[in-house]
Amino acid sequence: MAASPDADDADMAELPLETRCPPTPLRQYGGFWWPEPILPGVVAARARFEPRPSDVFLASFPKSGTTWLKALAFAALHRADHPPRAPDHPLRRRNPHDCVEFLEGLFALSPSPVKGGDVFAPHPSPRVIATHIPYSLLPGSVTTEGTGCKIVYVCRDPKDALVSKWQFTKKRLAFAAAAPDNPPKPCTVDEMFELFCDGRCTYGPQWHHVLGYWEASRRQPEKVLFLRYEEMLRDPVGNVRKLAEFMGCVFSGKEEAAGVAEDVVELCSMDTLKNMEVNKNGTQNSVKNEAFFRKGVAGDWSNHMTPEMAARLDKIVEDALQGSGFAFGDTAEST
Repeated sequence: MAASPDADDADMAELPLETRCPPTPLRQYGGFWWPEPILPGVVAARARFEPRPSDVFLASFPKSGTTWLKALAFAALHRADHPPRAPDHPLRRRNPHDCVEFLEGLFALSPSPVKGGDVFAPHPSPRVIATHIPYSLLPGSVTTEGTGCKIVYVCRDPKDALVSKWQFTKKRLAFAAAAPDNPPKPCTVDEMFELFCDGRCTYGPQWHHVLGYWEASRRQPEKVLFLRYEEMLRDPVGNVRKLAEFMGCVFSGKEEAAGVAEDVVELCSMDTLKNMEVNKNGTQNSVKNEAFFRKGVAGDWSNHMTPEMAARLDKIVEDALQGSGFAFGDTAEST
């Protein structure tokens, strides 16, 4: 059953249900699997969000470099008001997820008095807004040509995305275990692997999520910038320059001479962010801030998956992408 943008709770209760993927049950909507608490926010955003030409959307499949992209985009776009070396920079006082909110998350969590309107309306421009919504289910007002707003997407090797998701889920379950009334069931990497391979994971199937944005970037390169996490790791400064140019805030010659792009990368590095007090001790609504900063590397999957598991997932992804022209690791397609 496909829910319409104005579907109510009763409609959602009829959607296919998956209860084996912690920490919350999933519902299938529009060909993807969604956390039950978030799905109403997706439906509301599709119906009520009003974009502005200056908006920048940061899109990703979970655990694909989302936190890093939020920090980099926020620091680059707002560097005039908040120089990256400033001791009171917002990223030194707040987690990147507090600086850049999720479109569907804010709509889902908004109090009832404002549920009838656009909850992002009070945010000043230029707005940087994050989302895990697949391209095919973004509000039409965002994807329509001529709206002016831009989308930046970051993708990651499916094997690393899976392992990072598993590690993050374990931390969320440990956080939830602090409430002993209903202790969560542990989740093994084998269990998550099987669900991931079936596409039954949060916002999955992962490869369809990636493909939607890649195809959009080919159709509208001026509107959708497609980044690869592995390339960002190899050349963070070059990718920050590309990001700034795409967002319309290119680094000036004076800034380049002063090393501002390098300062943005340093401020947003894994080591810098994970050692900030707010990220060592603060919390989000369901997990400690420190859970968002693990290794931030490529290839860590080999420490948690067998070669047989990797080969099986690679084959599933390869078959699913057959004929699309896209391949993970194919850097020629991202230029």
